[in-house]
Amino acid sequence: MLGSDSGFAARVKAVLGPTNTGKTHLAIERMLAHASGIIGFPLRLLARENYDRMVARKGARHVALITGEEKIIPPDARWFSCTVEAMPLDRRAEFVAVDEIQLCADPDRGHVFTDRLLHARGMVETMFLGAETIAPLLRRLVPSAQIETRPRLSQLTYAGPAKLVRLPPRTAVVAFSAAEIYALAELIRRRKGGCAVVMGRLSPRTRNAQVALYQEREVDFLVATDAIGMGLNMNVDHVAFAGLGKFDGHRPRRLSPAEIGQIAGRAGRGMKDGTFGTTTECPPIPDDVVNAVENHSFDALDLLCWRNSDLDFSSLEGLLDSLNAPPPGAGLVRGNEASDLETLTTLSRDPDIRKLAHGRRRMRLLWDACQIPDFRKLADDTHARLCARVFNHVATDTVLPTDWLAGQIAALDRTEGDIDTLMQRLAGVRVWSYIAARADWVKDTAHWQAKAREVEDKLSDALHESLTSRFVDRRSAHLLRRLEAGEGDSLLSAVTRRGEVVVEGHNVGHIEGFTFIPDPEAVGDEKKLVLRAARRALRAEMPRRVTLLEAEPESVFALTADHRITWSDAPIARLVRGATPIRPRVQVLDSEFLDGAERERIRKRLQAWLDAEIQADLAPLFAAEAMAQEHPALRGPLHRLMESLGTIPGPDAETLAATIRPQLRALGVRSGRFALFMPAMMKPRAAAMRARLWALQHGVAVPDLPSSALVSIPADQAAWPPGFAAALGWVEAGPILIRLDIAERIAGELGYRSRRVPAALPSGLASRLAIKADLLPAVLRHLGFRVLPAVGLAPDQQGPVAPPMLTPLRRRPAAPARSAPPRNPSGPFAALAALRR
Repeated sequence: MLGSDSGFAARVKAVLGPTNTGKTHLAIERMLAHASGIIGFPLRLLARENYDRMVARKGARHVALITGEEKIIPPDARWFSCTVEAMPLDRRAEFVAVDEIQLCADPDRGHVFTDRLLHARGMVETMFLGAETIAPLLRRLVPSAQIETRPRLSQLTYAGPAKLVRLPPRTAVVAFSAAEIYALAELIRRRKGGCAVVMGRLSPRTRNAQVALYQEREVDFLVATDAIGMGLNMNVDHVAFAGLGKFDGHRPRRLSPAEIGQIAGRAGRGMKDGTFGTTTECPPIPDDVVNAVENHSFDALDLLCWRNSDLDFSSLEGLLDSLNAPPPGAGLVRGNEASDLETLTTLSRDPDIRKLAHGRRRMRLLWDACQIPDFRKLADDTHARLCARVFNHVATDTVLPTDWLAGQIAALDRTEGDIDTLMQRLAGVRVWSYIAARADWVKDTAHWQAKAREVEDKLSDALHESLTSRFVDRRSAHLLRRLEAGEGDSLLSAVTRRGEVVVEGHNVGHIEGFTFIPDPEAVGDEKKLVLRAARRALRAEMPRRVTLLEAEPESVFALTADHRITWSDAPIARLVRGATPIRPRVQVLDSEFLDGAERERIRKRLQAWLDAEIQADLAPLFAAEAMAQEHPALRGPLHRLMESLGTIPGPDAETLAATIRPQLRALGVRSGRFALFMPAMMKPRAAAMRARLWALQHGVAVPDLPSSALVSIPADQAAWPPGFAAALGWVEAGPILIRLDIAERIAGELGYRSRRVPAALPSGLASRLAIKADLLPAVLRHLGFRVLPAVGLAPDQQGPVAPPMLTPLRRRPAAPARSAPPRNPSGPFAALAALRR
């Protein structure tokens, strides 16, 4: 067996060396130079990638693709791109090559690579590609092979540990579990705008789409498992390890220096140097490992995994014995029990299977069924039961039932679900793609392969979209790349008419007044990034908006209930208390985009607008104050009236106006029973401004005012702060509040009627006050009048009934103090008084 290549010694060549030596490129060039050839790759993805390259060179009619799940074999095919397991060894070809031949030492798949090393030969040339670590064993097992070593085309240097946020662009972060991958990808999305994700469980279509995100620089970071270590050629400048150990399917273990070198070697392609290091909580790589990786000097392999390929199909026991046969020579060892052997061992215990598996043809069929790949890895007997059912159908019915095959594929044809659910469905459809590719098991294999491929493509696209939507923020990634490249000054930016801020075609937020509001979907680090981009983009916009505001008409400004000034509905300033209530000050709202000079320009413009608004709304009050300056006696009352916003309630009013009522009346000021006030200030526009200024002075929001048509309102106004009713001109009258001008008018009329004798209560008085008649006595009492009820006629009297009468409330004058009577010095109490002294 080991000497089966003796006739081809001069034609066997091994090209060994580290990553980035051009080995695969050399092999494909050599193969296409021959009339026919077969090359085996360790991954379906690589087989597909190089198939596309070969088709571009030789045309689809001359190139074939053979993997477990795909078989594209044109009748005129001359060159074959395959996975190592699927290489058609029964086909004669001038050239045969196997890539990553050092995987002969892999405990799970190594026996397949070792079998190809020992038995796969081209008629003219055979080439093995891989790491130098296999060289000693290769010389022993294939002594006639010519070994050529190739140096790496670029330098690989250790850069040490680095925080995740400090990693340079074009970095691949490597982790070894799905949970770690997701956590790292989420953190990079928040801090760096996003990343592509590459895992072994992804389909080639999804993996290619994710790699394209990275290659086309939509993102600058890649988070991957050690799947990137096998031939994925990407423009990676730095590889950062998030861990140095992994679970290999059997036990947790540390990575070997050669494995670290294989993964780190993805950094730097062609003549471009690369670096590697650690990140997150990963400890630094030991110095001896760093030295080995930088110098591509690793311990040679001392054992290759082997499994007998000369199988005995005479019986079930014979097949199991031949599969468990010991290695035939030194340097070979049995690896882990592969899933196909585990499945065969399980099914061998089933009496029905043993009964059905008789004869060499049935035994080969059973072994073929057991070799269905276990992509799902459900850790139960699901896969064994599937293999048993396939064997039963093919053994008894020759082919699989069409309805069953259709139902199994249709059950996977669903794109809803999370990332893990989609990946599990993809694993399932890969199993059925493998089964559909067996022309000896399936009727119309081309149709079912196409159907399985259609479902796989649909799931792959959905998975790519899920990964991208979860782990990529294209806007942040693009802006961050421009900002970190120092191109912030040249960012293409604009502000739309609606105030939307667009940077490099991405909507990053909008402007309200002079405040930038980031896109609400941007949170955390992404929000900081958006602010960075907006700051640079708005450098020229804010000065332009200041100039625009200065030229705006007064109609675009407005006041809000919380004492803010808005500009086209956007708050830009607030009112603060001034020296007097009638003269508040303007304070511009904080904005990082305004300097001191711009803020002052805005303040002056808004202060001028505010002063004009107050003077316009309270024009009669300002006019009266101006006229009062010519009369010293009027200055005091008008000054007090200005400070109290047009109304001075209470007893002070009568004192102020005692001697100057005619002069005040000429100015529009009325001195009444309840207040000194200007009736013009009771009008709606003036009342609204007075309410606003009073609320500002007292530090409360502006209370709602009743309709201007109302003359009375319930006294219980819970939303009105204390003092507000009196200041705004409402007189408390028991159960109601009466508008001051109405209260003064009615009180004046009633006082005149009843000035000498009680007068009849006027009819319609309740309706004038807009109250019910039964409330009238209580209301009039608070206005200073008493209602005398009507007195009925005596039995001997005739005539109309006397109406209720109205009389002013008169306070009884205080009784004069009594003086002490003069003492009688000779009286009996005089002696007692003398004793008290």
